[in-house]
Amino acid sequence: MRQKRAKSYKKQLIVYNHTFKFREPYQVIIDDALVQETLRAKYNLIKGLNNVLSSSNAIKPMITQCCISALYKSEDQESISIGKTFERRRCNHSVKEPLSPSECMLSIVDVNGKNKHRYIVATQDLELRRKLRKIPGVPLIHFKRSVMVMEPLSDASCEYNEEVESKKLTSGLNSTKASVEGGQENGIKKKKVKGVNPLSMKKKSNSNSNSNSNSNSNSKPKPKPIKHERDNENATDQPAKKRRKRKHTSNANAKKSEE
Repeated sequence: MRQKRAKSYKKQLIVYNHTFKFREPYQVIIDDALVQETLRAKYNLIKGLNNVLSSSNAIKPMITQCCISALYKSEDQESISIGKTFERRRCNHSVKEPLSPSECMLSIVDVNGKNKHRYIVATQDLELRRKLRKIPGVPLIHFKRSVMVMEPLSDASCEYNEEVESKKLTSGLNSTKASVEGGQENGIKKKKVKGVNPLSMKKKSNSNSNSNSNSNSNSKPKPKPIKHERDNENATDQPAKKRRKRKHTSNANAKKSEE
């Protein structure tokens, strides 16, 4: 597969995944004509589908009861054996009187104008592909010149994708109102918004009380400090006087006797 083609397929798959909610493993409805055509070209059908869908064994090949009955009518044993390996999709049509493969596939894909089950249709029927292009969100794959090809997005799919993207852009703040109204309709109670915890708030400082206390404290006279005598003595800068030593009386009496 060429690089440009692979990039275009990835872009298409992104649209199908985001807008139409396709998920792996992709459910691929295969008709009898595609099985026979790939068998003639000796082309590996499952590998080709994996390459187109950029997935490694992440597809679920399916075939309807009407398509498998068409293979039985062809009496091609190889194509019948390949069709039996696919998962059987119940179409609720009678086995004795099956519908044509195109009518059967259209009935299971088109459910009230929508691809409800998100099928990827791999068919060689050109008329069926024209009808399915009118339904938004239907990927179409066919086999052409030994190459598996996925058709670009149809006009219906492009219009639907543009509507979805425009709603996302214009919804804005109204989406919150819609979610609240939807919750009320479904019986969901709206949670009340709790206020701030009063214990976590800081207390306001009373400026008036502080000013009154300051004024009262300023009005009262301050008591004078009591000065002690020792403090006064130590406060003077004059040096302290030396005390006279008293002489012993014995020495004084001895001097008198000598005289």
